Amino acid sequence: MQVLRELLERARSLRACRAASGVQGASVDDHAVWADGAPTRHETGSAVVDFVLVGALTVIVFLAIIQLALVLHVRNTLLDAAASGARYGILADRGPADAQERTTQLITSTLGSTFAQNVQVNQVSFNGVDTLAVTVRAPLPVIGLLGPGGLLEVTGHAAVQH
Repeated sequence: MQVLRELLERARSLRACRAASGVQGASVDDHAVWADGAPTRHETGSAVVDFVLVGALTVIVFLAIIQLALVLHVRNTLLDAAASGARYGILADRGPADAQERTTQLITSTLGSTFAQNVQVNQVSFNGVDTLAVTVRAPLPVIGLLGPGGLLEVTGHAAVQH
């Protein structure tokens, strides 16, 4: 008896939906949702599609943030190695060749030899002060640590003491 009452109630609500939408003679499956909120066969599986689309977008955004963090890590590591090499090169018993060797050693031990292939050392005047400048040109990591070479350039300075 209870089942019969529920079927009658559904039929009444379906008639009410038809009357409200102005559709005459529409079948039960033509409506997007039953009166009780249950989806019809036209909506079946749409949650899976929504999940895949939103999930893929979320993964792409997450990987982009991770890649940006990696680029900043590589840049900061190269900058620190260049500055450390410049400070090492201005010590009393050291020179520009020692600064280049120290910078290459630091970069190779932290990031790998690919990033330490282009290290240049110059003595320059910065605002009237003689400085030792260590410039590193390295690949810009676009996918993981892979990327086009020479796009990332950092320079470390240290004042030469006389």
